[in-house]
Amino acid sequence: MVQQLSSNVSRTIQTKLVLPPDTNHMGTIFGGTVLSYIDEIAAISAMKHSGKVVVTASIDNVNFLSSAKVGDILILEGFVISTGRTSMEVYVKVECQNLETGNRTLNTTSILTMVANDKDGKPTPVPSVIPETEEEISFFENAPLRKERRLLYKNVNQ
Repeated sequence: MVQQLSSNVSRTIQTKLVLPPDTNHMGTIFGGTVLSYIDEIAAISAMKHSGKVVVTASIDNVNFLSSAKVGDILILEGFVISTGRTSMEVYVKVECQNLETGNRTLNTTSILTMVANDKDGKPTPVPSVIPETEEEISFFENAPLRKERRLLYKNVNQ
């Protein structure tokens, strides 16, 4: 029997302060810095779900919706939204909070695919995920479409 785990097992939240070295000449955070944060939280979420070391297999999309400035706080949230045999899709949302006003804006969203590895670096099976909230159920139900898109894109680029 395949083990099943709630999305809450993988849910991870991190906060980061935007500092001057994180920003470009316009005073906003580098996209690459945000990407590294996204990759890190996706890996942590996938490791919590699988109990294994993981590698990033793909990043489906990254939507930069707003910018963050020095002094802003980034709130990152990641959780596993679907699984394959050895892979896990992880949704990551990044919000930007202005310290003075407390206002939050959606900064970035992304979906990544992480693959669990055993001690020899070989892909290893992962538990399936049980979606619980409306958002999680929606992501879960649309997983086959995302997988089809990834496979189509992979085949076109070979």
